[in-house]
Amino acid sequence: MQLASFTGFLRTLFIIISFYYIFRFLAKLFLPVVIKKVVEKASENMQQQQRGQYQNNWQRTTDGETSIYNTDNARKSRETKKVGDYVDYEEID
Repeated sequence: MQLASFTGFLRTLFIIISFYYIFRFLAKLFLPVVIKKVVEKASENMQQQQRGQYQNNWQRTTDGETSIYNTDNARKSRETKKVGDYVDYEEID
């Protein structure tokens, strides 16, 4: 059975604390840059989705660049699903 020495314990404790402070220092330097990149990428993806939805609703004709609003989705009536008949139950004494 081996026993841990006091100097070995202090050395391990020093290494753990130094890694903690080095990690904090590096996080303060690089984390804002990483977060900025993530937010920019998310914003870019959102704009692409909005452009895609906008382009799906508007069509361009080749003669004169006239914009025509696509109303196919608006004209479709929404059908309600009939699940079944309503049955009213009464209690029997």
